[in-house]
Amino acid sequence: MTSNLDSGKSFARRDRLLEIESQVQKLWEENNVFRADAKDESPRPGEKFFGNFPFPYMNGYLHLGHAFSLSKLEFAAGYHRLRGANVLLPFAFHCTGMPIKASADKLSREIQKFGNPPVFPVALEEKSSDLEPKPIEGNQGLPDKFKGKKSKAVSKSGGDKYQWEIMRSYGLSDAEISKFQDPYFWLTYFPPLAVEDLKAFGLGCDWRRTFITTDMNPYFDTFVRWQMRKLKAMGKIVKDLRYTIYSPLDGQPCADHDRASGEGVIPQEYTLIKMEVVPPFPSKLVALEGRKVYLAAATLRPETMYGQTNSWVLPDGKYGAFEINENEVFILTEKAALNLAYQRLSRFPEKPTCLAELTGHDLIGLPLRSPLAYNEIIYTLPMLSVLTDKGTGIVTSVPSDSPDDFMALQDLKLKPAFRAKFGVKDEWVLPFDIIPIISTSEYGDRSAEKICTEMKIKSQNEREKLDAAKKVIYKGGFYEGVMTVGEYAGMRVQEAKSLIRSKLLELGQAVVYSEPEKKVMSRSGDECVVALTDQWYITYGETEWKKAAEECLANMNLYSDETRHGFEHTLSWLNQWACSRSFGLGTRIPWDDEFLVESLSDSTLYMAYYTVCHLFQNGDMYGSESSSVKPEQLTDEVWDFLFCDGPFPESSDILSSLLEKMKREFEYWYPFDLRVSGKDLIQNHLTFCIYNHAALMPKHHWPRGFRCNGHIMLNSEKMSKSTGNFRTLRQAIEEFSADATRFSLADAGDGMDDANFVFETSNAAILRLTKEISWMQEVLDAESSLRVGAPSTYADHVFANEINIAAKTTEKNYSDYLFREALKTGFYDLQAARDEYRFSCGSGGMNRDLLWRFMDVQTRLITPICPHYAEYVWKEILKKDGFVIKAGWPQADSPDLTLKKANKYLQDSIAAMRKLLQKQVSGSKKSNINVASIEKKTTVGLIYVNEQYDGWKRECLNILRSKFDSMTSTFAPDQKILKALQQSTIGQEGNIKQTQKLCMPFLRFKKDEVVAVGVHALDLRLPFGEIEVLEENAELIKRQLGLERVEILSASDPDAFAKAGPHVSLLKQNPPSPGNPTAIFLSVDVTFDKSSMLLKKKDLIDAEKDDGDREKLRI
Repeated sequence: MTSNLDSGKSFARRDRLLEIESQVQKLWEENNVFRADAKDESPRPGEKFFGNFPFPYMNGYLHLGHAFSLSKLEFAAGYHRLRGANVLLPFAFHCTGMPIKASADKLSREIQKFGNPPVFPVALEEKSSDLEPKPIEGNQGLPDKFKGKKSKAVSKSGGDKYQWEIMRSYGLSDAEISKFQDPYFWLTYFPPLAVEDLKAFGLGCDWRRTFITTDMNPYFDTFVRWQMRKLKAMGKIVKDLRYTIYSPLDGQPCADHDRASGEGVIPQEYTLIKMEVVPPFPSKLVALEGRKVYLAAATLRPETMYGQTNSWVLPDGKYGAFEINENEVFILTEKAALNLAYQRLSRFPEKPTCLAELTGHDLIGLPLRSPLAYNEIIYTLPMLSVLTDKGTGIVTSVPSDSPDDFMALQDLKLKPAFRAKFGVKDEWVLPFDIIPIISTSEYGDRSAEKICTEMKIKSQNEREKLDAAKKVIYKGGFYEGVMTVGEYAGMRVQEAKSLIRSKLLELGQAVVYSEPEKKVMSRSGDECVVALTDQWYITYGETEWKKAAEECLANMNLYSDETRHGFEHTLSWLNQWACSRSFGLGTRIPWDDEFLVESLSDSTLYMAYYTVCHLFQNGDMYGSESSSVKPEQLTDEVWDFLFCDGPFPESSDILSSLLEKMKREFEYWYPFDLRVSGKDLIQNHLTFCIYNHAALMPKHHWPRGFRCNGHIMLNSEKMSKSTGNFRTLRQAIEEFSADATRFSLADAGDGMDDANFVFETSNAAILRLTKEISWMQEVLDAESSLRVGAPSTYADHVFANEINIAAKTTEKNYSDYLFREALKTGFYDLQAARDEYRFSCGSGGMNRDLLWRFMDVQTRLITPICPHYAEYVWKEILKKDGFVIKAGWPQADSPDLTLKKANKYLQDSIAAMRKLLQKQVSGSKKSNINVASIEKKTTVGLIYVNEQYDGWKRECLNILRSKFDSMTSTFAPDQKILKALQQSTIGQEGNIKQTQKLCMPFLRFKKDEVVAVGVHALDLRLPFGEIEVLEENAELIKRQLGLERVEILSASDPDAFAKAGPHVSLLKQNPPSPGNPTAIFLSVDVTFDKSSMLLKKKDLIDAEKDDGDREKLRI
């Protein structure tokens, strides 16, 4: 990946932008331009904007992933500030949770083990015998990367880096790194650096309101304690036994923000069927005699246990006999035993005891007595597709309703050699037939057999077919199936399932078992389990609270249907959330200081804290500066008064005037208007934010909007430290400048799909911005040569209209938070209009006032995205007063869309004519004609225009208009259009087949054109005069095509045809139509008598010779 820093290019342009940015930032800071205070009167709609962003975690530098999401808020705030709103954009730093503490502890262990500075053991890697670079598909890597074979030791380590090495990668010296053994040192080191980087980025932040979390900030600590007490008093925090994802190494639940992988994964609950091993035990289990020994099979379908014919194990799988209590032993995998041990199903809590190590081979042939099974004894058999990393590695077999079980049993029955391979006796398999237990209307009571027959599945190894069959049968059985056996016969499976499960659990024939639905790794590096923990939970999902959250969501602006669906889905499943931790940093649970508030529970309401914290923290993020308000003075009564419409806290010794000021700040800014975040936070933080606001605040203070975005890639590849495809925010600014970085972030994309930050876009932005500064300076230097007075020419009017269009469309794009589109309409398109204007003006020159208006408008429109550049232009080039960031949205007249269409018609016509002439020249070259002589010839362009459809085309358009439904934007069926054609005047006059042959292609073309451009494609004429447009721009056409003379002629004028001379037949063969002028180019050259060219937009056919002296082309 090559950047402009390592490509040998000059950095002068980039350095110029960095110099401008430094000057502008100093100017902003001196004038407190981003300081935001509440006004005395309540804001009317649009008068204030309060936006915020999930505070980043402070275990390292901010990177481009942070900057991408943050840029959406920054651009929105910049837009609202520009148009005159009072804007509050605060920023804080999250330090709660375990990652910082875990990293600090890891650093301490490395120092203890390897010294200070540590000397790590060198892991040697075996060199690959093939040192040639492997072919790389797509953008998976760089062509100069090689792959080597790792040694066994390195492979087992998983490539984990030492924490010391990670700290070195931040540019820290060994002397500095040792200080990070203290977790609180992280809190003093990284947040100030983040502030530096964000200021360099140009973030329009009121830094008086910044803070860090945890009890290191005593003011924020009191706020969180109040919030937790408030929720508990409302019955929304309870202590209970719940299954939760848990880190054995950390000794506490592992929430989403505590995970290195597996974010969003929740516990998957199974029913663990106790299949009793019937004595006498084989030699491997003889030591267990006298105890109850069970094969423990995890199932999601306890209602199917009536149909068991056997159980399955993986022959080569590793199993163990684990002690559950003094009397019971479960045979299952070690992984499952570890989960059980954390669910109070082990003789020694959290420590599974293995009494015998076993393989699947040891278990084959074990006789079992299984709950609900119609067969009194079933046997353990081999199955090659059993998974030992999911469930327990023991599987019950119900071939009536499981395609996998059916095919595996059939393989054993029909293949004696297969039985012999695993030592399976005939009596363990052959007597066992399908036992029908569930009936569906489509597949009857032997559904697995039927679907395997229909899908022609021949073996248990046909994985894709079996997975598809399983999906169909399981879904049909649950939603449509009816039990045919047992005490619940005749009952729908949906109803019977829970009853059967409850009975199994009540009789002690099964236990509840849970495990992570997918693999979860904690930030401490261990694989998580599911634990049954007795801890504090927030009761998300409680019926009435959920209704309030849904009401809040319904009234919010989410800017995309995909985002709304994400929230609706989260609300449908989100349940109790463990809100306490015993390890890490944070605020202590007020009533149980053994625990800390976990990191996703202290970050749900702090947007309100932003509104008042500057009044007692005095701009110090740690809350350590002297203040007239002490942390202990911020009582629950004070917080209730400020945020929850509580009564005035009469007992408070805070000055009443200060309390009223705090209250006014909150009431002015709340509710917040926008919170911007990555889409990954929908499933936790953002939904928690809705819940907490719905619980603690009155409805008029509920959030107004969330805007979610995808993640960001760098140059179309995933951003990753391990591959080197990574940039911190600081690196990006140093490499490209802040404004070029912001430019590329805006261009990267706006939707929920992953966006793409392209280095080349940043480099191009450096060039564009600096060249624009130079051009504007050149214009000012040449001001005396510019034309003065009101806009008078066609080009003037077109350019003025394009400026109006840019102002209006860009305002709409910014207001919809479509920043890539805003960049396009407010910068790219506007620059293209300026370039077109420069070319169109010719010798008459450009209008001074229009150029000044262009520079003013373009500068304002780019301000939210590139504010440093805009501020420099505003003050240093345009010599304007005040700050451009607050200059107001540019005034603009309503766009003249007809003029825009007319100009597009003009430009398209010129482009088509130019293409035709180029074709003529290239054709002449092929004919060995002296091109130089052609270039010197006298050339005349005859442009024929027909401004209105006539005859049969008019009739066809009238038919289409009559058969178009403007409400649905659809046409009637073709049969009705054809019938209308038959009944029309032209249909009655001649042979209908010939009429159809003539008209149908035109009808189809016009229908397609309506789809592409709209119903105006059916108009009989364009909304402007074509002849007038072409005549007014005849000089431009001559100049752009290099013609001596241009004539604009009406196709309805008989005398005009005579001017075509001998080429009139070509004109009649290809007559002009509205929007499609026909041009004939006449020229005289010494190398041949005459040549002509016929222009007809839309088509291009091969050239053909006519009598050796004419060449015609149709475009």
